[in-house]
Formats: sequence, C-alpha cells, structure tokens
Amino acid sequence: MAVRVVTRNLGSRLLPMLSSTSLLHSHATSFGFKEVPAEEKSQLVSNVFSSVAKNYDLMNDLMSGGLHRLWKDRLVSKLNPFPGMKHLDVAGGTGDVAFRILDTVNSIKRRALQDVLEDDLQEETRIYVCDINPNMLNVGKKRALERGYPDKSLLWVEGDAEALCFEDSTMDGYTIAFGIRNVTHIEKALAEAYRVLKRGGRFLCLELSHVDIPVFKELYDYYSFSVIPAIGELVAGDRGSYQYLVESVRRFPPQEKFAAMISDAGFQKVEYENLVGGVVAIHSGLKI
Repeated sequence: MAVRVVTRNLGSRLLPMLSSTSLLHSHATSFGFKEVPAEEKSQLVSNVFSSVAKNYDLMNDLMSGGLHRLWKDRLVSKLNPFPGMKHLDVAGGTGDVAFRILDTVNSIKRRALQDVLEDDLQEETRIYVCDINPNMLNVGKKRALERGYPDKSLLWVEGDAEALCFEDSTMDGYTIAFGIRNVTHIEKALAEAYRVLKRGGRFLCLELSHVDIPVFKELYDYYSFSVIPAIGELVAGDRGSYQYLVESVRRFPPQEKFAAMISDAGFQKVEYENLVGGVVAIHSGLKI
C-alpha cells in the first residue's frame, strides 16, 4: 500500500523507477510488516534468531502444541532418506530435521543391512546442516553431542541460503523448514537449491503458510497476533522477535504463488500439501 500511495502522490514521473522487477521482489525487502533495505534484512533476521536460539525448540512446541514434530516427521517421510545419501538441510541450525533424517537412515540400515556393510555406509552418509546463524548451529551441535550422534555423519556449516558453499550437483536431497520466508531473496535461495542438487534430487520446504477457511482464519489470526507474541514475551522474554515471526508469515507468498516460484527455479513435478488447513504447507519439487 505504501508504494501505491507514493505513486499517486508523486505522479507518473516516478513510475519508471518502480519497475515491475522491484514490485515482484517487494517481499524480499520486508522485515515483518516493515519495509527495509535489502542489504539490512539479513542482519535483522540474524538478530532475531540470535535472540531466540536458546528457546527456539521450546517455543516451537508451545506455539504449535507440539504439532511441529509431526510436521517435520511428514517432511522427512516425503524425502525418503536412504543410506549413503548426501543431504543438505538449510536453516536447520538446531538439528531437528537433520536428526530425523539420520534416525531414518539408521533405522533402514538396522532393518536391511549387514553389520559390515552398515559400517561402510555410515562413512558415506553425510547430512550437512547449514544455517546463517552461529548461535542456532551451536544449539544443534550441543544437542547432537547430548544424543550421541556421530560427528562423521552430521556436518555443521555456517552459510547463506542465497550463496551456498557447496559444489554443483552434489546433494541427493535439500530440505528447509521454517526458514525460506526469512531469506532476503527467495528466488536466489531456490536457484541455489536447484544448483546443488543432483539430477533426481528432491527439494522439500516446510513453511508456515496461508489459511483460507474463513472462520478458522479469523481464529488463527487472533492466535498469531495476540497469543504467540505474548508467549514469546513470557517464555523467551522477547515479544518483538515473535511479532516479527508472525508478520513474516503473512508476507510470505501464498501456496500457489510459491509453487510457481519453485517451478520457475527449474524444478519439475512441483506440488504442495496443506496441513492443518494451510497453517503449514510442505512444498516439493524434483530436479530432473
């Protein structure tokens, strides 16, 4: 709305400056409901997650009533992990998704493989956990140590979803859970996901999304804007960060538009699955 007001007030002389490209990417320069310069968003988001890192998983339990665990289980089931895979989990600093993938791989090996072969595949399986925030990664490393996960299977990488440090066509799978709405340029993150995946590699994104059921939407909006920030203030002592998280969901593209963006990045067989009436959606695509 701010852009429309400016164009009306300043007249047509400024229209060329407001190109279709800038409008297309307007979501990439939002920080919640605020508009910020693109170069500032990364640091602002980093500040948010530095603040919430210690309580991140606890807050996920409280905000979702524990449902985020089932959503992540569903994400991993759609990935179909296998022994010996090379997988990249982006914005997964606390390890929640990576641990599930590794547990699934180990379960498959226990059921189907002999011990001698199992040892060989343990060397080959690599799950890279990439997060731009070192505080989130530190939480994940601590949790991995407490749970006894082998260092050789989980590798922790501080990195940017828009400029990954991995070579082309090196990953069998790519997941990102509750992270892509926080990147500055979603198109760049999708392009990087496509670049690092092998042919046949699967892209999966779990993200808070848009509810279209009228009565449920009203209840969800009330819960989001009134209850979640209050929980953040009570539990984490940080109302502002959770106010941003709620607002960032509303600025994220609707399911159909985001699916189109995934297709535009080159992925085939793009689809999405709404969970809990669209509170969250799992988007998927294949690099063919």
